[in-house]
Amino acid sequence: MTGPQQRPVRQRVVLAERRGARQARTRVEVTEQTEIGEALIGGLIRAQLGLALRVALVTVLVLCSLPLLFHLRALGSAVILGVRLPWLLLGLAVYPALYAIARLYVRLAERNEQDFLELAED
Repeated sequence: MTGPQQRPVRQRVVLAERRGARQARTRVEVTEQTEIGEALIGGLIRAQLGLALRVALVTVLVLCSLPLLFHLRALGSAVILGVRLPWLLLGLAVYPALYAIARLYVRLAERNEQDFLELAED
């Protein structure tokens, strides 16, 4: 070996630390309920309320339109397996429809929460 060995120059990586500090700052703002944190939480609450009202409106419109549909059309007098069609639809078909609407609501509400978490971490 000839001559003194030179050490590599150490470099500090700042990008990773800034990102973590930014995430921590946003979480602190939400936790401490600063103005920005309150705005973020208020946006989530408004999004969830809007979703709930839209789903409730669609559900009520669909369920309330069934008796009108049976009254105005010949469907009200149709008989299947000895039972009138309105009784079959109102007694059996409504429950799977309500279950599907509830599953859709939960999926959309969870998506709203995931969007909030992504926004809070950015």
